[in-house]
Amino acid sequence: MPVVTSSLSEDQQKKLLSLLGHVRIHLLYKASVHGFTALAFHNRCDIQGPTVIVAYNDGGFVFGAYTSQDYTQSGAKVSDEEAFLYSISAGGSKPLRVAGINRQCAFTDEATGPNYGALVFLHENAAKIISNPGENFTFQAAEMHGEDLALTEFEVYRVEGLGDLLAKPWRNICWTAERRQQLMKDIQSYNPEIKTVQQARVLLVGPVGAGKSTFFNSVNSVFRGNMTSQAIAGTAGKSVTTQFRTYTIKAGKGGGLVPLILCDTMGLEENAEAGLNIEDLVNIFRGHIKDRYQLNPFTPLQMDSPGFKKQATLNDVIHCVVYVVDTCKVSLLTQKMLDKFADIRKKTNNLGIPQILLMTKVDEACPLVAEDLKNVYCSVYIQRKARELSEFFGIPLSCVLPVKSYSDELELDQDIDILLLTAVQQMLNYTDSFFENQVIEDQEVVDHQELYRSNDLTRPVLSGQAKHV
Repeated sequence: MPVVTSSLSEDQQKKLLSLLGHVRIHLLYKASVHGFTALAFHNRCDIQGPTVIVAYNDGGFVFGAYTSQDYTQSGAKVSDEEAFLYSISAGGSKPLRVAGINRQCAFTDEATGPNYGALVFLHENAAKIISNPGENFTFQAAEMHGEDLALTEFEVYRVEGLGDLLAKPWRNICWTAERRQQLMKDIQSYNPEIKTVQQARVLLVGPVGAGKSTFFNSVNSVFRGNMTSQAIAGTAGKSVTTQFRTYTIKAGKGGGLVPLILCDTMGLEENAEAGLNIEDLVNIFRGHIKDRYQLNPFTPLQMDSPGFKKQATLNDVIHCVVYVVDTCKVSLLTQKMLDKFADIRKKTNNLGIPQILLMTKVDEACPLVAEDLKNVYCSVYIQRKARELSEFFGIPLSCVLPVKSYSDELELDQDIDILLLTAVQQMLNYTDSFFENQVIEDQEVVDHQELYRSNDLTRPVLSGQAKHV
């Protein structure tokens, strides 16, 4: 007997699975093989649990319906809050998903073809559908099926859940005391690529309440060996941080400086008149804003203002930008906020500054991670949110790093430390990328840095022996 295979292309299957979540699909019924009849459909699809219908037409549309309920030919109207209709159009970037109308049934469980009201499949035991938008589901016919009601193929798949944890982590992390010590050693012994620069300077940027200040306090706590609260952190609706701050980190109380400066600033807000001003952000990138300058959302810092540093060296500029986003609020990011991030990304790219994104509060976002932080790279939910952020920000998934900061703990935790230190190590790696783009012909003779000003094109320039790439 020949093997029955799916007609879904790889791209169509990927888009379909994006609607269904962490599942796999198993082909139950293919009309071109088993027949375009209601009897053939029910013989293979009744009492199969969650299923998804996949219909094809000559217009290049792949569309259908998902239900979490069984087909049983009971004659009853079946309610299913999880049911939806969908469409994947030829050339479309995202699939269409249509939820049911509130308080209306999902489908009528008859001995006919699948009857979802708005879409009735295998009408009159033939390769066609009836389209009734507004009955149980509302959609535009042109978007759903291109108004082509003849079917070239019709399939039904059983939808099988794969659980909430991946069988294999999507990143490998070593959760040992030895790994923690190695990370601490590597970070403390870091030497910038350019000898005249003493410390990597990293800027944290994110919405109000994302956890920028808390992240610094947590990293500082790891190196101090006890809980610290140097940066002001809180849960107010407005940004708790109102100044531009540069924080150094010491290895132990009274110890030597870690070669990293974490810079914190006012949180981003949707409205142009609130939160961190983008013009101030560019001045921070270029090293023109002094530590402790009081930021004003309404008026960006001017060149003749006391807080403006007219002469800035490579030690003053930002070497790596880190976006900080609350994992619990990924789905709440508005288009205005995403547009603001896109504007920042464009300006950051123009200056040649590498960028990383931190997903904070992963334990609050996923109960499995709250139960055991080692589940962070096995969590289906965290992986999905990381991919969403990668797509939203237009940055590679490899630049998206989940972290948990210290919030209610009184003692340091090895697993939390490893995630935090791994993020810091990546920041230093990306800082090296920034320095490698500064061409120095003979660094041994460079004993000072030429000062650069805000009207320079992109990057700070070193002395006469240095130039742009």
